[in-house]
Amino acid sequence: MSKLNIKSLMVVGLTSTLLVGCDAMNQGQDNGATENQTGNVNEEGDVAVSEMRVDVSSGVTDAVSTIDDAVVSVINLQKAAQNPYGWYGGTQDDTVEGEEDLQTVGTGSGAIYKVDGDTAYVFTNNHVIDGSDAVDVLLKDGTRVQAEVIGADVWTDLAVLSISSEDISSVAEFGDSNNLKVGEPAVAIGSPLGTDFASSVTSGIVSAVERSVPVDTDGDGTYDWEMTAIQTDAAINPGNSGGPLVNIAGQVIGINSMKISTSTVEGMGFAIPSNDAVDIINQLENSGEITRPVLGIGMVDLAMISQQQREAVLNVPEDLSGGVVIAEVTGGSAAEEAGLAQNDIVVKFNGVDVTSGVELRQQIYDTTVGDDVEVEYYRDGTLETTTINMRASDETL
Repeated sequence: MSKLNIKSLMVVGLTSTLLVGCDAMNQGQDNGATENQTGNVNEEGDVAVSEMRVDVSSGVTDAVSTIDDAVVSVINLQKAAQNPYGWYGGTQDDTVEGEEDLQTVGTGSGAIYKVDGDTAYVFTNNHVIDGSDAVDVLLKDGTRVQAEVIGADVWTDLAVLSISSEDISSVAEFGDSNNLKVGEPAVAIGSPLGTDFASSVTSGIVSAVERSVPVDTDGDGTYDWEMTAIQTDAAINPGNSGGPLVNIAGQVIGINSMKISTSTVEGMGFAIPSNDAVDIINQLENSGEITRPVLGIGMVDLAMISQQQREAVLNVPEDLSGGVVIAEVTGGSAAEEAGLAQNDIVVKFNGVDVTSGVELRQQIYDTTVGDDVEVEYYRDGTLETTTINMRASDETL
């Protein structure tokens, strides 16, 4: 990032300082000042600020200037809980003016990616707006506007909002996350710790691509999804969620979603790749939801079943180390119509081995409604095969 130019400027700055210092010394001597006076001083002998100007433009500053006006803060508003003790013990934020009984419970980030007539569209994370009774968006210039949640998806942790385009002057551009190189610059922009630090910029590199990161989507302490993510060492702090990770051209290459936060870990943040995000964003914008095929089953990892139950109830073959046990089958579901039943152990789905519920769910969501999919499973120790016609449902799986 123009190291040679910066070094040259540093040398020039040092030289200039010395020259000015010498000049000030000479003037001081002419005026009877102390002979050993040194430093950058004015005619009165007081320390002064150098008048030299340094050009600090770089790839990072150019990238930030390209997208900065499109980055916003996303404010989650919820109804205030009744507090018998008044303000004492409540949240630190006051009730929002014009939105009675609503208060800020969380703040994240986002970016304006499209303007269509009177409407502008903003991407953010699902967990940023989850549980909200209303959502506000704070623009770069400090303007605060009400937003409408167009759609959200818990599995990819993405959400789309709409706001008035009246005060919008810039939109973000998506870059190609499939073309990233490990080690290339990466810049995160957002509102860490809330709106007081809006438009904060951190920089680093793309540390890795196609990282599989386990995610607990329902907060029950058990991983139920694996997100494919970009890893970066650019600082990702609470409040950065939903904001853009950009390349040196100022293009969005990822949407910041999470970080590993322990006392022994530093510089491990993760972003949803732009190529994955764009497909979901378009679906959310157009229909407000993501339609995925489901089986209609409850499931438990075979690894969670005791050895006694494996032998007495499931009759698991000795050489079977992984799979997904069907705990229940929803009536009228695709699974029931295909003949799957409680205590069946699914080991292969659509030609891919599955050893856990996370893997099975990913394979299910990789299919399309209407697909015919072959499933291999063990029933009472015998390997069997069936074909399932994938269809949409309101069920979780």
